Amino acid sequence: MVLGRVQGVGFRYFTQREAAVLGLGGYVRNQWDGTVEVVAEGPGEALERLLARLRVGPRSAYVQEVSVEWQAATGEFRFFNVRF
Repeated sequence: MVLGRVQGVGFRYFTQREAAVLGLGGYVRNQWDGTVEVVAEGPGEALERLLARLRVGPRSAYVQEVSVEWQAATGEFRFFNVRF
C-alpha cells in the first residue's frame, strides 16, 4: 500500500510503466481511502527495484509511506495492469 499524495498525479500509470520495464506481472489500483494498492510478481531483484521506484513516485506525487507484505507468488499474472 502506498500512502501520500498518490491519487490524481499519474501514480498508477507510473507504476504500470516501471513494472513493465522490470518484466513484472500484477496490478495497481486506487483505494477508496486515498492510498494506492500494488500487487506485483516476479524475480526478487526486480521487485526490490520496483519498491525503490514506488518510494519516490512520479514528480507530482508525494509518497509518505510504502507498506510491504511479501507472499508466495501465485503465477496468475502475465502482465501488469491498471485496475479501476
